[in-house]
Amino acid sequence: MASDDTKSVRLSFDDNDILLLLCGQHNVNLAKIEKTLDVSIDSFGNELRIKGDAEQTKTAGDVIQRLFKQLATDPDPKSTASGPLTDDILRLVEYGHDLTKSPVQEQVFAATWRKKIFARTKGQSEYFNLMRKNEVVFGLGPAGTGKTYMAVAMAVDHLKAKKVEKLILSRPAVEAGERLGFLPGDMKEKVDPYLRPLYDALYDMMPADKVERMIANGEIEIAPLAFMRGRTLSNAFVIIDEAQNTTSIQMKMVLTRLGQDSRMVITGDLSQVDLPSNQLSGLADATARLRDIEGVGIYRLTGEDVVRHPIVARILKAYDSD
Repeated sequence: MASDDTKSVRLSFDDNDILLLLCGQHNVNLAKIEKTLDVSIDSFGNELRIKGDAEQTKTAGDVIQRLFKQLATDPDPKSTASGPLTDDILRLVEYGHDLTKSPVQEQVFAATWRKKIFARTKGQSEYFNLMRKNEVVFGLGPAGTGKTYMAVAMAVDHLKAKKVEKLILSRPAVEAGERLGFLPGDMKEKVDPYLRPLYDALYDMMPADKVERMIANGEIEIAPLAFMRGRTLSNAFVIIDEAQNTTSIQMKMVLTRLGQDSRMVITGDLSQVDLPSNQLSGLADATARLRDIEGVGIYRLTGEDVVRHPIVARILKAYDSD
């Protein structure tokens, strides 16, 4: 890197293919950085020149170098959406992180059939490590933090590596009471809309025909919470999603289903409880009771870990300010 003056920085890159991914189609990522940091960026071959306020110019340079490094260390950079990655790094700037020190561990945390999945924030890295080390993990946090997506990724990784024989994905259906009788159709048609996020995550990580085949032969089971009663879940990776809408009795029932060689990840957002106001969430109750139990990990993701549209993080920040 060479500095022409206090308000101009020139960056040179040794891989034009990665640089093209960094810039994005029609330089959309550079435009995003320009708008956010109030700088101008021009490209010349394998170089980028940044002009603007001295501090903002330096920050823009750090953003670009961080983006290049993350794309360059990806085993398959063309499969990585550089736009969302740019948003993630700009959000780190907003939260005051030092971009010269990576907050995430760069190794792959989950290998699925369709792609390798990386942690995109420090919180996601720590959540992932907690899932590695503990038999039961509670992942709490607002929408968009990846708490369910990462849990499904870890579950698919375990199934692919034959560490477990089956995946069991469940969540309370139709609020917490699972009142399904009034809905049209058979049981699958009644509950599928409430389990759609779990299907979406699976299809993102596995070929559709493989998902359908594994569901048909029982290697993947997607069911409402009530179906867990009376069972012992052995040699399985169990995910309970939207657990803020479980009652204390339901949560106890689920936790005591865990059998030999199994793992369980329970996810939820305690700011979006749909239970009656006089009823304690089973997720809140369990995390209070089990916080010091060996083999149980509890991690709370925050607005800094949001990996959806950048406006989601800003909305959450506005609500959190109360």
